[in-house]
Amino acid sequence: MPRTHIARRTSVFSESVIREMTRLAMLHGAMNLAQGYPDFPAPAFIKQAAVDAINADINQYAITWGAPRLRRAIADKTCRFYGLEVDPDREVTVTCGATEAMMCAMLAVVEEGDEVIVFEPVYENYVPDAAMSGARLVFVTLRGEGFSFDPGELRRAFSPRTRAIIVNTPNNPSGKVFTRAELQQIAALCQEFDTLCITDEIYERILYDGREHIPMATLPGMYERTITISGLSKTFSVTGWRLGYLVAPPHLTDALRKVHDFLTVGAPAPLQEAAAVAIEQADAYYPELREMYAAKRAILLEALRAAGFACHQPEGAYYIMADFSALGFDGDDTAFAHHLIRDIGVAPVPGSSFYRPGSDAGSRMVRFTFSKSDETLREAARRLASR
Repeated sequence: MPRTHIARRTSVFSESVIREMTRLAMLHGAMNLAQGYPDFPAPAFIKQAAVDAINADINQYAITWGAPRLRRAIADKTCRFYGLEVDPDREVTVTCGATEAMMCAMLAVVEEGDEVIVFEPVYENYVPDAAMSGARLVFVTLRGEGFSFDPGELRRAFSPRTRAIIVNTPNNPSGKVFTRAELQQIAALCQEFDTLCITDEIYERILYDGREHIPMATLPGMYERTITISGLSKTFSVTGWRLGYLVAPPHLTDALRKVHDFLTVGAPAPLQEAAAVAIEQADAYYPELREMYAAKRAILLEALRAAGFACHQPEGAYYIMADFSALGFDGDDTAFAHHLIRDIGVAPVPGSSFYRPGSDAGSRMVRFTFSKSDETLREAARRLASR
């Protein structure tokens, strides 16, 4: 048998726990409240735009870094909503989802041994992103009901070796929306330590209770050191289309585009055309989106609290971190998640998968998503009530 060489970088992370929960949900016939994809139709106008683009034979390679119409739509939206003028030809790059965008960013700016700060609970992809780019993650814990960081702990995380900090707002998995004051504290440290900020803003349009999304790049002194990531997947319920984008100043965009080119060449051409149409027409759609998800949040929050979970009310995104300590379950979060899937028929994600290895911070929590139809959520509520 030939000797097999496996790269060491693959040993420091596992397969996706979220997608493992989806597989288990399918195996046991459970309601999948684990993986954050909608089980209801995407808006008709974006689907029709994709059909029209295919019928118009927009089926060959687009420009590697994105179709001109889509890059212009992204730039116009960025200016219209956030007052930030960006050059679509030199500062916008279309990617195969926000997931590829984050990998591009890490590979483009991080050297072997650099430190990258992340807030925990942390979206699980950032750990393999760091491993594949050679970075060492430094964790800062969000604590309390509001998932706040301690300014002293954050300052101590910065060092001369810090290359970047990742800020995910609205946050997955906590639902936290970082305030202007919090972002200003982060921005001040980035400038003091000459550090880049990589922001994951994929949930920018999903906000509740009057919360405001503030892009880090709009703060004084931050545009030149910020890589902004967002996309279409969550806003338009098209997670399978894999359309994301990066906005960054030209000196960073040049490096990002080189990495993107050789990772994926480019995102699907007809879907880029549909995305441009969607962004151009979506201003009236965004309030409807927020209202829809606010109603879904209410259904799941009520069901979880009635079942005995302690829950923070999310400020944005579409996830709820739920503490099951009061339920008397004798086991950790992974055992509890498997119990819910197998015996109750509802699939969450173990909370520990969003914390650093060896931490017990998430051992009494699981994450649920409410990016599902009302029928799915009400059936999940019925099953939780019967436990």
